[in-house]
Amino acid sequence: MNQLFSAEQDVIDFVDAAAMLGQVERWSAINSGTRNLDGLDRQASELAEAFSALPGDVRLENPAPVTAIAPGGQEVDLQHGRHLVLSVRPEAGRRFLLTGHMDTVFGPNHPFQQQRWLDDETLNGPGVADMKGGIAVMLAALLAFERSPAASSVGYDVMINSDEETGSLSSASLIAQLAAGKAAALTYEPSALPDGTLAHARGGSGNWSVTITGRSAHAGRNPQDGRNAVVAAAALALELKALEGPDITINPARIDGGSATNVVPDHAVLRFNIRPKSNEAAEAFIQHLNGLVRNLEAVHEVKATLHGGLSRPPKPVDSAADKLFALVKGAGAALGQTIGWRDTGGVCDGNNIAACGVPVVDTMGVRGGSIHSPDEFLIVPSLAERAALSAVVLHRLASGETA
Repeated sequence: MNQLFSAEQDVIDFVDAAAMLGQVERWSAINSGTRNLDGLDRQASELAEAFSALPGDVRLENPAPVTAIAPGGQEVDLQHGRHLVLSVRPEAGRRFLLTGHMDTVFGPNHPFQQQRWLDDETLNGPGVADMKGGIAVMLAALLAFERSPAASSVGYDVMINSDEETGSLSSASLIAQLAAGKAAALTYEPSALPDGTLAHARGGSGNWSVTITGRSAHAGRNPQDGRNAVVAAAALALELKALEGPDITINPARIDGGSATNVVPDHAVLRFNIRPKSNEAAEAFIQHLNGLVRNLEAVHEVKATLHGGLSRPPKPVDSAADKLFALVKGAGAALGQTIGWRDTGGVCDGNNIAACGVPVVDTMGVRGGSIHSPDEFLIVPSLAERAALSAVVLHRLASGETA
């Protein structure tokens, strides 16, 4: 339907652009880098208060345990902030999932902490697009949607996690739990392009650390007695890179290890990322990786231990997702917004949701750009534009249009 009906106009009339901008400015001033637990706690409290304006129960969920490999090869705990969840009409037979994230890539010691206006319509600041602006869009859309009689016939869960920027490792199980049985999902990452283009199919992402244990020796007196862990790590990095192909990219990113130059290093940690375009490519890589590790141990006479895995499965677009994209496009047309989409190599919580079999559009947030950099910007009029878009999409889903 490319026509805006009176009930939909009534819904979007409740979108308050000034309130949204005020929220973005206030939330952006809170440093909520993924590792800043105090800042995340403050941000979570602010969001809990804001989302309490909606019906339902707001709660803060504890993060699941997550570990990482330290430079010395030890497995250590990683601390994360709590995740916000709002459940509205859990008894409804037809329910939706809306997700966002409160964390940013800018820690408390990062120089990018302040907002500034680039022009009358463009705000530069940490998280203004990715995704505190998106959270404001989500909230405004839901407040407007709740004014519609159609809202009472459906339910939804909202999940705003604290660790999306580092792979959602402490919230992955929560996402899967909330996605189960949902008819459709909307995620509020910023648009793929400043013109509002949506992300369509996405590749996947996985991160591994390989801890390599060799044997130390004197580099001059008896180097033959040593087993050089750094050399083994470097060899593995080259072998991993050689596995690249049309359906997967592999990025050996860092090697930690070694000590004095006159000592054969007995430990090293290789860290790498993969970006598979399909589940088949991901599965084939894992098989190759296990084989490479076994061969490395035999050839270099070292011990190698894997840590990590595929945190974001590839997100192909099936027929159900295509229907949801078409619904969003039709809602945009009714509002005078041209909605297009393109495939992307980036990943987000939309990957996790799609892996649960739920159709999802994951770039329902603001128009903006230069995210993950001090040049990040929000196109301020897009706050109202995208809130209206989501409100109409929700109204149409509730009124019987299917994803």
